[in-house]
Amino acid sequence: VDLIKAPLLIGQGANDPRVKQAEADQIAFSMSEKGIPVEYVLYPDEGHGFARPENRIDFNGRVEKFLAEHLGGRAEEFAHVEGATARFPLLEKECNQEEEVAQS
Repeated sequence: VDLIKAPLLIGQGANDPRVKQAEADQIAFSMSEKGIPVEYVLYPDEGHGFARPENRIDFNGRVEKFLAEHLGGRAEEFAHVEGATARFPLLEKECNQEEEVAQS
């Protein structure tokens, strides 16, 4: 992680037998803690590669937006894809931390 300088987009299938979710979690959370730009999208019903068309369309739209933001250029406006199962562990962690602070 210390050698990563460029923004990174991670698309992870939670059921991936080759690249375990724990590995994606580790790099994403570590980059986030170090202030390195990272976006992490987790698909709980996918494996190695995205089989469900809704998730493929969803992730392709996120890639287009990510590249436009970080490389310049344009992208179509991102729209929610009906049936896509994208989750965002980095954002969920932030929300959980904010809730814990509010409760204490």
